[in-house]
Amino acid sequence: MKLDGFGIFVKDMATMVRFYRDVLNFEIQEEDNASNVYLIKDGTLFLLYRRTDFEKMTNRTFGYTNNINGHFEIALSVENYEAVDLAFKEVVSKGAIPVLEPVTEPWGQRTCYISDPEGNLIEIGSFNKS
Repeated sequence: MKLDGFGIFVKDMATMVRFYRDVLNFEIQEEDNASNVYLIKDGTLFLLYRRTDFEKMTNRTFGYTNNINGHFEIALSVENYEAVDLAFKEVVSKGAIPVLEPVTEPWGQRTCYISDPEGNLIEIGSFNKS
């Protein structure tokens, strides 16, 4: 099997599409009111799937967390430490929820965390000092 992409089941499709398109600069592949919305980031397929539509398709109900959740993270990299700090400021100014301000970890990575409007964690980091 080959990894083709990944997806998130969302409550508010339009809000999530706007966030990933306008805040994180993902390329949109569908209309923002579709049941499935395909986005691309650096060649990786990213799918937003409306929760209610997925439940109808599978004829099941699922449990979802509210607020910031720790089930997974989406990791984005930037060129260097300074870019981590700049990216954090930029995305927070556009509406991302700050979770962890930029910090340099003992293993040498400069990293920070934000969340999307539905509480999914997103890391922005770099191992390059300059």
